[in-house]
Amino acid sequence: MADITDYPVYPDLKDKVALVLGIGQARIPGSDAATPTSWGNGAAIAWMLAHNGVRLYGCDIDLAAAQHTLERVRAAYPQAMVDVQKADVTSASDIQSLVDACVAKHGRIDILVNNVGATAAGDPATMAENVWDAQINLNLKSVYLSMHAVLPLMEKQSSGAIVNNASIAGLQFLGKPQVAYNSAKAAVIHLTKVTGCIYASKNVRVNAIAPGLMYTPLVERMASSADPNEQATFRKITQHNVPMGRMGSAWDVATAAAFLSSNRAAGYITSQTLVVDGGLTSSTGTGFGQ
Repeated sequence: MADITDYPVYPDLKDKVALVLGIGQARIPGSDAATPTSWGNGAAIAWMLAHNGVRLYGCDIDLAAAQHTLERVRAAYPQAMVDVQKADVTSASDIQSLVDACVAKHGRIDILVNNVGATAAGDPATMAENVWDAQINLNLKSVYLSMHAVLPLMEKQSSGAIVNNASIAGLQFLGKPQVAYNSAKAAVIHLTKVTGCIYASKNVRVNAIAPGLMYTPLVERMASSADPNEQATFRKITQHNVPMGRMGSAWDVATAAAFLSSNRAAGYITSQTLVVDGGLTSSTGTGFGQ
């Protein structure tokens, strides 16, 4: 991780309240906070918002992972206000309980970050119906549920910023069959666009980030996996055709999230998807080595 002085600070974010879904980061043996690849998107976003003085309330299906992020953020910023709880983001009741707890603690929600997501392999002919449903629920329905609960609050406040983590997999084929994930992320991009237009007059901005090939802890784990399929996936991901010649990291996603959260920096930006991919979707090829 770069020195903290290298990261931007948006003064208008200080003391804002952010609800971050998918804040958790599992512990990685042998790694530490200074290792860039030891941070997933949710943990890096939490760190970056805390770096900007934002008060954090987060959730994860794995409470221990959420608490690990809390510990890492507080280690860097001892005065940071961070609370976490366990929640299933595909459950409307869990989401409502999460929103209620955040409001009870802080009185408002200024920023909503939807960071939960996971992929499953399969094409329409081979993917089981239950896998399709689980993928759509996790990657798409969770975004709807959180916005359903938070948008009325932001409308009442006459202010708010929502950042939905999508993927370039929702923009183009990346050389591997993951049709439910592709479809869900494409829908998140369009849901973002439509919702942003609906709420633009209410001073609520809604944007998305579409990360490209990111070297995250999941990719790191694949490198040492004993599973031949995971090793093959690792090779496909890392033997890429990114024009910038390198993969991105969770910090690229985190800085984009902070930018889109800031009314001072991105106050006239809504209904947009910020592609963070090193130029991949603007180039030829599938993004994987041949």
